[in-house]
Amino acid sequence: MTSSRPKPPRLLYIAFYFPPSRASGVYRARATANHFAAAGWDVTVFAAPLRFLYHVIGSVDEKLSETVDPRIKVERPELDLSRWENELHNMTWLEGTLPEAAKKLRQWREDRYFPEVYASWARDSVTKALRMHKTEKFDAVLATGNPFAAFAAAWEINKKTGIPYVADYRDSWTLDLFSDEPAFPPEHAAWRWEKRIIGDSSATVFVNNALRAWHADRYPASADRMLVVPNGWDPDLLEVAAGDGAESANRPLRFGYLGTVTSKQPVVEMAEAFRQAREYPDLHDAELNIHGHLGFFKQSHAAFLPLLGLDAKGEPDPESDHGLRLRGPVSKTEVAGVYEHNDVLVFLAAGGKYVTSGKIFEYMAAGKPIVSVHAPEIAAREVLEGYPLWFTADSLDPGQVAKSMVEAGRAARTLTPQQQAEARAYADRFQRDKLLDPLEHAIRGMVRRPIPAAEVQA
Repeated sequence: MTSSRPKPPRLLYIAFYFPPSRASGVYRARATANHFAAAGWDVTVFAAPLRFLYHVIGSVDEKLSETVDPRIKVERPELDLSRWENELHNMTWLEGTLPEAAKKLRQWREDRYFPEVYASWARDSVTKALRMHKTEKFDAVLATGNPFAAFAAAWEINKKTGIPYVADYRDSWTLDLFSDEPAFPPEHAAWRWEKRIIGDSSATVFVNNALRAWHADRYPASADRMLVVPNGWDPDLLEVAAGDGAESANRPLRFGYLGTVTSKQPVVEMAEAFRQAREYPDLHDAELNIHGHLGFFKQSHAAFLPLLGLDAKGEPDPESDHGLRLRGPVSKTEVAGVYEHNDVLVFLAAGGKYVTSGKIFEYMAAGKPIVSVHAPEIAAREVLEGYPLWFTADSLDPGQVAKSMVEAGRAARTLTPQQQAEARAYADRFQRDKLLDPLEHAIRGMVRRPIPAAEVQA
């Protein structure tokens, strides 16, 4: 008589931004789901409705969906889209005839459940999870924010079923990362929700030590259940060919920024620093390529063009060309080509001492010189200080940043294969799967039934 093998552990992963979304947090979500599936978990993801991604924010990367493990099941709970609806024929009678009354009713419903515009998605996530749990039980819930309504859904699922949950703060909720101050007044409902969510979670995860310390100080009773899982880079999306300084010997140097440009970043300082850098003979004909979207929404583009010294069509003024070039968005599956094309990578980042930024791990994995354009006290220093090709002015003064750009350019001209290998060796410790292993092991230990040992599958 042979005993039947236990079923694999079943994970509900509540991740609003999941492929084909192109939101910055989607790469951590994609990698996390893939990691658990490869480790033998039966993974179900609750993600944003496609209509929201395509028609409300117009923010998608369809090729990224092809990189999701086919074993993962993706469900898309409903979200009340009425606040974003502009077509009368899609509105209810109340919304079309009494818009203010409809708005107040919607706000009352949201505030009654959770103080965020995604509350309806969280409510439907709970309903869907409970229905699925009756058919085949989940063993654990992992929720990632933002939106932080995902945490509320995980908390309520736990209250109704007892399933252990983990809250992954890939972003900060009650701390404003751009001012280093609380994001809400003391009486705001977010504080009450955060206290209960962290207090009842089996673990709470942060992306760097600074954020963990801030939350541990505020919620000391839960500090021993707080983990740090840094962001990292994904080898399956980043195979950059090796190169050396000889490639740029007979052509202008190429500086490159890859990512979404936001209003919180020191965009003006970067543009002015590069203008000044081009006054040095070494960089007189250099170009700075901007690869990515300007803003998070499809209507955000125009506001950034004058900040970059570009006209309404995204073209430089021939009489005052500062070398900036708008190259447009890049699919995550094509970023390796961007890194290969550019000689120096520009780390443009917003925020202060609590900000790491997921982009920096990719930059390091490319093995190219990196020049910083961000506040000196940024948490990314914790990672960058060990990288051998990092150039920083420790300032946002354009003149000082320009000097760092010149130094980085010189390093690119003389880059040797050995230097690049050393840079990549340092970056290897931040491969995403290595960083996610402790989280997978921790959640596996929360499962309350016999389960198979972890089996990492190709």
